[in-house]
Amino acid sequence: MIWAGIDAGSRTTKIVLLEHGGTGSFSPSGVQGQPVCRPLASGLADQGPNPEVIARSLLERVCTDSDVMRSDISRIVATGYARHAISFADTTITEITCHARGVTHLLPETRTVIEIGGQDSKILRLDESGAVRDFAMNDRCAAGSGRFLEVLADRFGIGIEALGDMARHSASPAAINSTCVVFAETEIIGLVANGAQPADIIAGVQASIAARVATLAGPGLTPPVAFTGGVALVPTMAKALEAALGVPITVAPTPQFTGALGAGLLARSCC
Repeated sequence: MIWAGIDAGSRTTKIVLLEHGGTGSFSPSGVQGQPVCRPLASGLADQGPNPEVIARSLLERVCTDSDVMRSDISRIVATGYARHAISFADTTITEITCHARGVTHLLPETRTVIEIGGQDSKILRLDESGAVRDFAMNDRCAAGSGRFLEVLADRFGIGIEALGDMARHSASPAAINSTCVVFAETEIIGLVANGAQPADIIAGVQASIAARVATLAGPGLTPPVAFTGGVALVPTMAKALEAALGVPITVAPTPQFTGALGAGLLARSCC
């Protein structure tokens, strides 16, 4: 049997196809009592004005690339910001539940999940079974999300993936005091005009995002802590979070796909 998970996020849409049996890059090292899923394929596309069209086209491409017929898929679960726009999904489940399921499949001992996406950031606290005990979300300001990094990358004319390499060369991270991306961009322009090095500005922005996540998390963060979402692909963000939170951070494997993976796993359990 084959199951599909679709994460229709604010910036990108991700799809994971799973089938029963075997092992693969989305499989845990071993979780007792759970049948193993083998990943057939995954795909990612930039989000657009019509999330359903984007998701349908991406699903067709992923199916073609993996020699899967659309009729072979037993169940589709959609999650993410635009999940309710995916009318061909069998059901929708919140990204909070899906990220928790995807992360604990990969890192079963996780007790706290930090998810930073293009639109918001979340702290998920999990119980020993991996279920969400409670959560906190920052969805009111882009200063604590991937959007801040996008603005920064655009300002320096580089891709987001290059931010980490530049931040590693920072000798003195710049202080970013603004709590709004619009004002922070003006602050960044002023720093550039005053001769601040790009590496220091990037490191300062990452520290600013991490500080907002730390405020969101509050005291008593329970380890192990896993970091997921597209922003986790910027390698120096994990170090910034460790400095702000004072606990070790493990970046989840394929962090941009954990929501879609969780949706696929939940599609399996719903059948």
